[in-house]
Amino acid sequence: MIHHARTPVQIGNLVRRYRKKAGLSQSGLAVQVGLRQATISQIENGNPAMRLDTLLSLLAFLGLETRIGDRTQSSSADIENIF
Repeated sequence: MIHHARTPVQIGNLVRRYRKKAGLSQSGLAVQVGLRQATISQIENGNPAMRLDTLLSLLAFLGLETRIGDRTQSSSADIENIF
């Protein structure tokens, strides 16, 4: 399934959802990816200063990837339904 995320908060919500789906705590995920639990928390809370390489490593571990394409015209309700 493709999810659209256009803000750090939306990215964080997706990371949280997939972490929980994998049955991992923030600490457990942090150990697996080689990060600090605080870093996972910051990403899940939508910290806009997350490093791109950190995010990409985290997404790869969770079996996710980024895709870049033309922006679709969705209503705010469509985006909110993702979460």
